[in-house]
Amino acid sequence: MNSILVVDNEESICDFLSILLEKEGYEVVTANNGQAAGKYIRENDFDLVLTDIKMPNSSGIDVLKAVKETSPGTPVIMMTAFASAETAVEAMKKGAYDYISKPFKIDDLKLSLKNALEKKKLHDENIYLKTALNNKYQFSNIIGKSPAMEKVYRLIEKVARSSATVMLNGESGTGKELVAKAIHFNGPRSTQPFITVNCGAMPENLLESELFGYERGAFTGADSTKVGLLEIADKGSFFLDEIGDTPLSIQVKLLRILQEKEFTRLGGARPIKIDIRFITATNIDLSKAVEDNKFRQDLYYRLNVIPIHIPPLRERKEDISALAEHFIQKFNKENEGFNKLKGIDPSVMKVFDDYFWPGNVRELENVLERGCVFEKGEFLQIENLPEELIRNEFPDVKNISFANKEGSVDLEKTLDQIEKNMILEALKKTNGIMTKAAKLLNLSFRSMRYRMQKYKIMVKTDIEEEE
Repeated sequence: MNSILVVDNEESICDFLSILLEKEGYEVVTANNGQAAGKYIRENDFDLVLTDIKMPNSSGIDVLKAVKETSPGTPVIMMTAFASAETAVEAMKKGAYDYISKPFKIDDLKLSLKNALEKKKLHDENIYLKTALNNKYQFSNIIGKSPAMEKVYRLIEKVARSSATVMLNGESGTGKELVAKAIHFNGPRSTQPFITVNCGAMPENLLESELFGYERGAFTGADSTKVGLLEIADKGSFFLDEIGDTPLSIQVKLLRILQEKEFTRLGGARPIKIDIRFITATNIDLSKAVEDNKFRQDLYYRLNVIPIHIPPLRERKEDISALAEHFIQKFNKENEGFNKLKGIDPSVMKVFDDYFWPGNVRELENVLERGCVFEKGEFLQIENLPEELIRNEFPDVKNISFANKEGSVDLEKTLDQIEKNMILEALKKTNGIMTKAAKLLNLSFRSMRYRMQKYKIMVKTDIEEEE
C-alpha cells in the first residue's frame, strides 16, 4: 500500500483528501502546516507528498525542500489556488513532480498521483538493483587482455568519471551495451537510472512517444498522460543504441535536448528540465550517414564528443580463450541438470582461431551455449560445433538447390550472402585491412565501403592501420 502525506492549512481539504485517497487504497497522513509536515518527513518514508503551496509561516516550497533533503526520490505534487506561472515554475525548478490548481478535478488528481507513484516505483527499483549491477558491470567483468581491449579499458575508466557524451562504434555483437553499462555504473550517476532504447527497433511514432511521453488527448488513443523514458532517466544515463537509425524528425528533438537540457511531452506546452548523460552506439559509419544527409551533422558533433571503438573479435583473437572460459562457467551455472564442461578441446580452439567471427562475441557466446547443451564429455569437441564453424568455408554457387517446400530459392538473399561471405574472406586474408581487401575483390574503395555498410561489417580505419 502506497503512503501519501497530505499538507494543507485548511483542515477541510485535509479531511476531504484523506477520505478520497483512502478509498483509492492509499495510506494517508495529514499535516496542517509546514513544520508538522517536516517532522513527519524526517521520521517516516512516504511514497508521495501532496502539499499546498500557499500556507502561513512555512510554505509548500519549504515542504518540497524538506522532502528533497531527506528523500530525493519521493515525488511531490503541489496544490495552489493561485495558479500563477511564477509559483508553478518555481516549484518545478526546485524538483516538484507536478502541480494542480484548486479547485481541481478528482480524475486529474488521481491521474497525477498514479503517474508520480509509477515514477517513484521505477526509481526505487533502480536503487534496489544498484549493488548487483555495480558488481556485474565492474571493468573486470569485461573480458580480454589484448592490446585492443586494453585501449578500450583505459578510455572507459577515464570517461566513466565524467558526464561527457560518449559514442560507441563497433560491429553488432562486440559488446557495446556492456561497455555503456560499465561507463554508467562506474561513474557518479551509478545510483541513478540507466535507460536503454534501441532506435532501430521501433516505428517512428512509437519511438517518439516512448522517448518523450505524451499528455492526455495529444492524439487519438492518448486516454491518459504517459511519462516518457527521458523523464524517467533524469539524473541518470540514457543509452541510445543504433543511433544511426533514428528518424530525422526525432534527431531534431534530440539536438534540442542536448542544447537546452529540456523537452516537452507530445501535446504538452510545459518544458521539462532534465539532467541526463547520453551514451550512444552505432554499427554504421555515421560520418558517411552525415554526407548522405541521413544524419544531422550538428547532432553528430554533439554526440561524438568522446568516440570509443569496440574492436571486432577477429582483431582480438587472443581474448577468445578467456571469453570461452567465462561463457562455459556461465552456462554451467545456468544449465542445471546438464553435463558440466571443464573446458574446450585444442582442436576446437584451432577452429575458433581460424574462424572470422562475423557475429563477434555474441556469436561465440551462442556457439558455447549450444556446446554446453550437447557435449556429453568434459571438453567441448568439434562435432558439437555449428556446421558453419566446422566447415569454415563459404557457399559454392554450384551447390545451391531448390530443396525447400515451395521448390524455389530466394535468389537475392542467396547472392547477398555469397557477396557478404566473399567480403569477409577477403578481410580475413588481409587481416581486416579494407583497402587491401578491396583490391583482392577488384572493387573501388567507395564500392567496398558501400558493401561493408550494407552488411554492417566494420573494421579498423586506415589511420589506425598506419599507427
